[in-house]
Amino acid sequence: MEGDGGSEVKQWCLSQVKGAIDDDVTEADIISAVEFNHSGELLATGDRGGRIVIFQQEQESKTLAQSRGEYNVYSTFQSHEPEFDYLKSLEIEEKINKIRWLPQKNAAHFLLSTNDKTIKLWKISERDKRPEGYNLKEEDGRYKDPTSVTTLRVPVFQPMDLMVEASPRRVYSNAHTYHINSISVNSDNETYLSADDLRINLWHLDFTDRSFNIVDIKPTNMEELTEVITASEFHPLQCNTFVYGSSKGSVRLCDMRAAALCDQHSKLFEEPEDPSARSFFSEIISSVSDVKFSHSGRYMMTRDYLTIKIWDLNMESQPVETYQVHEYLRSKLCSLYENDCIFDKFECCWSHDDSEVMTGSYNNFFRMFGRDVQAGVTLEASWESSSPRCPLRPWRVCAGSRRKEDEIGVDCLDFSRKILHTSWHPQDGIIAMATVNNLYIFQEKLN
Repeated sequence: MEGDGGSEVKQWCLSQVKGAIDDDVTEADIISAVEFNHSGELLATGDRGGRIVIFQQEQESKTLAQSRGEYNVYSTFQSHEPEFDYLKSLEIEEKINKIRWLPQKNAAHFLLSTNDKTIKLWKISERDKRPEGYNLKEEDGRYKDPTSVTTLRVPVFQPMDLMVEASPRRVYSNAHTYHINSISVNSDNETYLSADDLRINLWHLDFTDRSFNIVDIKPTNMEELTEVITASEFHPLQCNTFVYGSSKGSVRLCDMRAAALCDQHSKLFEEPEDPSARSFFSEIISSVSDVKFSHSGRYMMTRDYLTIKIWDLNMESQPVETYQVHEYLRSKLCSLYENDCIFDKFECCWSHDDSEVMTGSYNNFFRMFGRDVQAGVTLEASWESSSPRCPLRPWRVCAGSRRKEDEIGVDCLDFSRKILHTSWHPQDGIIAMATVNNLYIFQEKLN
């Protein structure tokens, strides 16, 4: 189903653009992860320089429909540093691969961040008071001579300017031989999984010195390796269930109650391939780049290079919905292979009510699909062609030379400008996406 009925899908407006609007972008500033927390009040981004920037929704704007999508910088900290593996003579990049928030239990916020090898648990907390009136310390922190203390006084807390602190609470390392591509917090809020190319490990948040290997697809002879794990996620409601996608386009659902090592899957979601359509690129474009459960837990969405598929967990034989993201690129696969774009990993996300899905594309385009109308729209993340609070203009991509005003030719697409990382506010019509070093925030236009 490739629909571009712009009028049938909700209208969106540009709310904010974060990051320098500059053609000269350093590698370290390129955003590599975007994630809302469970309330949507905080939005975290990670970049290739190992930094995490957290934005907070403006308190005053929450109640104002027109400006509810406004976020300001809340905290910035260095999550990961570049490392060197001396045993393998390999550099370990500081790039943030994934960020996952833990549900909030007290005034502080907690998040997991990971690079290729090491996962860290960060605590983000506020301080707006400081203790004063120590008996054995001066106000500048120097210690007094105990013999000079003649009276005792009770220290008191005095108001101070708000300070947001980010402190590492746990470091989970040395558990992955290959690069980590996914982390997912379990619904029990005590455990989480981490996945690399060949293995998935189960961790307890309180223990950094051990994890349990729950999936291992590494063959005895590496020459027999035919597929790798590309994405993995826990079920949002059932703490014993998780899925993982592979480079062959299949998704396996596993039940941890069945066995300690989940090498035998409970369900296999795989669409049979059409032999007549097989080509050199078939396996590459069928690789699952992202897998996400719906909030209800009934459906699962997978993203491959050209499509989004929605699966009913009760039906393994075929997806219940298939959306063409950029079918017009099928004729360009050869050039996309030569410039390595065919290996790009696009993320996808559900709307807060599971009625819509979103994913990115090239030329700073992103695609929104309304599941009730089975139609999609192509919108552009651009500060040049978007005015704040004005509806975004839908685009069409055409193959011909004759084009209308709202159309663009396939040959005119800029493949260096791409939206790989997207996130949807868990309770509202607000979306965030990264393109190079810029974070775009859009909000749904309310009538």
